[in-house]
Amino acid sequence: MPPPENGPHPDLSDNVSLITVIGESLVDIIDDPRRGTTTPETHPGGSPLNVAVGCARLDLRTSLITHFAEDRHGRMIAEHLESNGVRPIVGGSLPTSTALASLDATGAAQYSFAVTWDINGASIPALSAVESSLHVHTGSIATALPPGSTLVRGLIEAARPHATISFDPNCRPAISPEPAVARQMAEDFVAVADIVKASDEDLRWLYPDRTQDESMAAWLELGPSLVALTRGAEGPVILTRRCRVEMPGESVTVTDTVGAGDSFMAALISGLAQLDVLGGASRSRLQDLNPDELHALASYANKAAAITCSRQGANPPASGEMGSMTGFFAASGG
Repeated sequence: MPPPENGPHPDLSDNVSLITVIGESLVDIIDDPRRGTTTPETHPGGSPLNVAVGCARLDLRTSLITHFAEDRHGRMIAEHLESNGVRPIVGGSLPTSTALASLDATGAAQYSFAVTWDINGASIPALSAVESSLHVHTGSIATALPPGSTLVRGLIEAARPHATISFDPNCRPAISPEPAVARQMAEDFVAVADIVKASDEDLRWLYPDRTQDESMAAWLELGPSLVALTRGAEGPVILTRRCRVEMPGESVTVTDTVGAGDSFMAALISGLAQLDVLGGASRSRLQDLNPDELHALASYANKAAAITCSRQGANPPASGEMGSMTGFFAASGG
């Protein structure tokens, strides 16, 4: 889908990316019985792709290390990335992946997948991208599905000395390994991340025998500076070693929830960029964010998710719809 009229078109004339996202691109085939038609809609998707587009629309220069093919679905993805100013770095040779999203009466989505994840052939430009980035994000299928997951971990290790790292497991039980294996894989990435975001559904699937607060605290002990949890209408929670911030979800008429968590993640990265705490040199500052900063950050990301829920598909907001973090400090009393 095209970006909003006020969406950004970053200058990508050089090879230096402020943000690099690593992960799958696919086409969402959306079956919505509320539309009264048997013809599904198709949209570019995949959690990492959505995050990359969300970051670019929030004025961050963004690259996406991914896979899609020279087929009908791949051309749709390529056009979507180009129209949003995201620079793709493409590897692999298999067909473009797809995800069937079946919506219920509330607009919530259940997924089934035809996915491959292989970025073979892109290792050199991918390494160059992460080595020139201030921040690197990854997650979802890309961190759980071989053979690409092994290369993703290597890229994260290469980026970590100079870039901050964010991770969103965005678990997909339909194609993930058994929960115990998926849990260990997720924790391996949590341990090398500075910022981790998950949904309440992720934590319930990974850790059915403990509370969400217990799971967040356990992840924080593995090494990240900040752990964020999205809980749908109940709103987000952000936990650091210094404090805990939570708030209700914004009141919004939900069209569907596709991509809402990815919009939250992109806004989280944008908010942290506006707070000037991205990059390896800023790790100590990231660890010391105060309650007012965290509240503004949560409010900013919360709004991005709500805007996405108010419209069809993974359609994240642009900077003109969000405003700057300054206004969210004012709203939170900071």
